[in-house]
Amino acid sequence: MNDIKIRAIQSKDNTVIASVIREVLIEMGVPKVGTAYEDKSLDSMYETYNYSRMKYYVVEEEGRIIGGAGIAPLEGEVVKDICELQKMYFLPQARGKGVGYKMINTCLDFAKEQGYAKCYLETMPYMESARKLYKKVGFTPLEEPLGDTGHYSCQAWMIKDL
Repeated sequence: MNDIKIRAIQSKDNTVIASVIREVLIEMGVPKVGTAYEDKSLDSMYETYNYSRMKYYVVEEEGRIIGGAGIAPLEGEVVKDICELQKMYFLPQARGKGVGYKMINTCLDFAKEQGYAKCYLETMPYMESARKLYKKVGFTPLEEPLGDTGHYSCQAWMIKDL
């Protein structure tokens, strides 16, 4: 992991990270409707996350973006102290190297700094490796979704106290 770097997204990264996310979603067989695949923000991630209490990170290996993840307030949630871990996807070469663990902790540290009390996420039930990682860092399953993310095809929800 010496040549792997996590950094805040820059505007020049928009096209590449959108491509990475879509590639991973297709690889995983995620529906294109009701998931991050159709989010309008996907093509303008830098601008989307360039607000207070929001941040998106990319992972670089030898200067090439191989994944990313972000934190933003949970849409549609009345309680303002819940954030959402969003768009955490990695190309195959990033997997199994501890990158996901490092990334999720980078995101959660940012969320704590911003004063969030809880972090929510949505995923697919069959994404077992991702769910295993989420459990490892303290996320617990929920019976139903929170907020209004628009990702109605995601059928697994988790939350963590910060």
